[in-house]
Amino acid sequence: MSIRHRFIVILTLLIALIATIMPLPLSVDAFRPDWVLVVLIYWCLALPSRVNVISAGFVGLVLDVLLGSILGVHTAAMAIAVYIVAGNFQKIRNFSVWQQALIVGVLSALYHLIVFWMQRFLTDAVFLPSYLYPVITTIVLWPWAFLLLRQIRRHFRIS
Repeated sequence: MSIRHRFIVILTLLIALIATIMPLPLSVDAFRPDWVLVVLIYWCLALPSRVNVISAGFVGLVLDVLLGSILGVHTAAMAIAVYIVAGNFQKIRNFSVWQQALIVGVLSALYHLIVFWMQRFLTDAVFLPSYLYPVITTIVLWPWAFLLLRQIRRHFRIS
């Protein structure tokens, strides 16, 4: 993969990180989709040998720093979710976009539950159903993000 192609992948991840920390009104903040997870899953499906668990670990660490959470919480959750995708990318690629959206929803739920479990283990976090609200918006986001990122990949001929 050329430097230009790496730059495009990194740029999409940076945009996802910015979307994750961008302020939203309190009424919709609980429904913020998992932008970084969606972009990582897409690139892991499209370029499994280039974007993998190591990439997810690094991006998760950056997310930990940006969100001010305990270091390693998002890192581990992101790495586990991407590990599942990397191990099954050939199967997931063959599903329709809507079936993939359901898989991404399950991965998003797993991601949020791992984050909660680690925070519960390390601090005194209490589970609220609102922790899983982003799963709904992530499922809705996946088809649109998939189509946009695929268009970017095809336009810049990233392979």
